[in-house]
Parts: sequence; C-alpha cells; structure tokens
Amino acid sequence: MRLILTEADVAEGCAALAVRCPRMAHAHALAGVPPVRERRDGFAGLLKAIVSQQVSVAAADAIWSRLEAAGLHEPGAILAATDEALRAPGLSRNKARYARALAEARIDWGGLRGAPTEEVIEVLTAVPGVGVWTAEVYALFALGHADVFAPGDLALQEGARMLYGLDERPKERALRAMAEDWAPWRAVAARLLWAYYAHQKGREGVTA
Repeated sequence: MRLILTEADVAEGCAALAVRCPRMAHAHALAGVPPVRERRDGFAGLLKAIVSQQVSVAAADAIWSRLEAAGLHEPGAILAATDEALRAPGLSRNKARYARALAEARIDWGGLRGAPTEEVIEVLTAVPGVGVWTAEVYALFALGHADVFAPGDLALQEGARMLYGLDERPKERALRAMAEDWAPWRAVAARLLWAYYAHQKGREGVTA
C-alpha cells in the first residue's frame, strides 16, 4: 500500500494526475505542490478529529487545549472521568459520549497503521460519533494513505465544481464516482482540490 509521507510523494502524485487530467494540471499550476498536512494518529488524533466536528478551528483548538490541560486526552483518563468533567473543557453532551465510546473501543492503533483503507474505515466507523468522512480524513492525513478520498467534504465538492465547470456542487456519491478516475492518487487529488478551492476562495471570495 502506497503512503504519502513527504512532499516528494505529493509531488509525484501531482505529476501523475497532471499528465492524466488537464483540469488537475491546471489546479497544480495554480496551487503548486500542496503540503502533506500530516496529523497525529492514534487515540488522541481521532479524539481531536471528533472534537473538531461542526465547530470552528479556533473553538476546536481551545477545547483541545483544555482537554490536554485536564489530562483528558488518553483512554484511561476519559473512562475514569465523570460526564461533568468531560463537558467542563467544552465538549457537548454528544461529544463527551463519543469520547467515552472511543476510549471503550480499545482500537489496535498500531495494527491499524498497516491495515488497508477499507478496514480502517470499517473499524473507525463502528465507534459512535465517527462517520465515514472522519474516518476517511483520518486515513488520509493521520495514516498517509495515498488512495483515499473524502467526497462528503463540502470544500472538495465546491473545488470540484469550480475546477470542472460543473453547474452545481456534486453530491457525495457523484464525487466519489468522479474520484475513481484519480486512483491510485486520490489523496493527492483531494489535496489539490483543497488547495485549488483555497486559491479560488482567496481570489474571488468564494464560499462553500
């Protein structure tokens, strides 16, 4: 299984996509080589992804900082904590429940590093609060899988709409089908679409 660990890996994928698709070549010309954007894997990495769901980056960072300060970023501490203690740093009732469920899941994080994408998604989505999008983004950034995509992401949908001149933003199923043409570099295609979206948003004031 190919992994994306360095900027050279991203550059190789960009070059392959540019040869295959003129629109991807255009995105590459505008955005350059997108960053790897590697994230921490393991329990804390996925818990942070849960914390970040449906809140701003600033709010997520603040909540995470308070969780770390309280020592509530490891399974044992979360299982021992009361609901009130979990909610004190800013977790919603649901997210406190998801954090506890993740701690109870006892996932083999080391084994997951070598697992295929389909298995990673199956294991992670079995945990309450972890949807397909979160699992795909985890495989993409925390594990570095080269051929995973997250078509439920609104910025990817809007980036694809703009880049390919579509009349409307493609829904998740349609974008997943589009992404099949970008295999085995779908994770690089995602990075290019995010970078292209950011470029266009900055230039034209586009909103998702």
